[in-house]
Amino acid sequence: MTPAARIDAAIGILDRILSGAAAEQALTGWARASRFAGSGDRGAIRDLVFDALRCRRSFTARAGAAEPSGRALMIGALVAGGEDPGAVFTGQGYAPAPLDAAERAALAAAPAPDALPELVALDCPDWIAPALRRSLGADFAAILAAERDRAPVFLRVNAMRMGRDEARAMLARDGIGTEPVPDVDCALKVTENPQKLRASSAYLGGLVELQDLSPQAAVEALPIGPGRSVLDYCAGGGGKALAIAARGAGSVAAHDAEPQRMRDLPARAARAGAEVTVLDARGLRGRRFDLVLLDVPCSGTGTWRRTPDAKWRLTPARLAELVALQAGILDAAAPLVAPGGHLGYMTCSLLAEENRAQIDAFVARNPAWRLLNDRLYTPLSGGDGFYSALLTRA
Repeated sequence: MTPAARIDAAIGILDRILSGAAAEQALTGWARASRFAGSGDRGAIRDLVFDALRCRRSFTARAGAAEPSGRALMIGALVAGGEDPGAVFTGQGYAPAPLDAAERAALAAAPAPDALPELVALDCPDWIAPALRRSLGADFAAILAAERDRAPVFLRVNAMRMGRDEARAMLARDGIGTEPVPDVDCALKVTENPQKLRASSAYLGGLVELQDLSPQAAVEALPIGPGRSVLDYCAGGGGKALAIAARGAGSVAAHDAEPQRMRDLPARAARAGAEVTVLDARGLRGRRFDLVLLDVPCSGTGTWRRTPDAKWRLTPARLAELVALQAGILDAAAPLVAPGGHLGYMTCSLLAEENRAQIDAFVARNPAWRLLNDRLYTPLSGGDGFYSALLTRA
């Protein structure tokens, strides 16, 4: 496919997303209906779509449009990249149709980059900006700007089976460049050919796992050691359960309110050489654990680089639902902690309402508990936005 044909495909996919389809669903649907497209085409179109979603407000403004559309976003993307949209929107071959008079007039009247309002330039929804400002303080603009870029790819080396230097050498043999991350023992940042990871011998052999830097650092800080039992209460796909097992916990169990999310976990654990027990609600009855980890459902404001459509789907009502759900999970999981044990709470949110305020409210409801430490990770340190708190009974 030509670059112009890729842009035309991205326009159609973006229009589907703007009409309500999930981004992954729209991309998968297009790929299945477009068997002629090779892997390079699919990857390039995915990048166009995700870049446009990350920068939805600013690209729309750069096109001079009042509302986003597939065409407006791709016109704005070209302008932002220093290209002439008229040279791409030609209608020739598989290129998008030529710009019409209204589009040309809108482009001519579009504001310059330095004239965009701050929240437009930062691609931040108006309604959530006050809460983010309160939570991020002086770093608000820098963090929101970072969330407009693609996220780096990080790996966690399976320390049970291989050292970091060995993993780097093995990945290099498959053409994948990496560099170690200071202060996070098992983390590697991928610097070359991330598209080759899933076919690499290190990945297929369970020697490395895809995992963002921030949760790796947060798990590394947990009190895990030989003989200690750990429950990953909101396990999802089980990435943190595997990371905990790799740190040498005495036993690791995984639970999720939607068990289908864990369907691949037994196979992943076997591949990694880890022992993780999957428990349903019945299996939790009467059990107590030295550490209960809660990676709760959240707004995902810290992962807008990876799931940019979530930025525009989040609403005040949905945020309120999530805050209530998080409080309920904290109250339900606390009794599973053994005497002298710890409760770990994590989100991929940047909002204080879901983070420290949630912990303060829990301690106020349950005065037998106290906060030992907490930390907010942001994209300014390399990984996703992520919050981690550790509590124990007073």
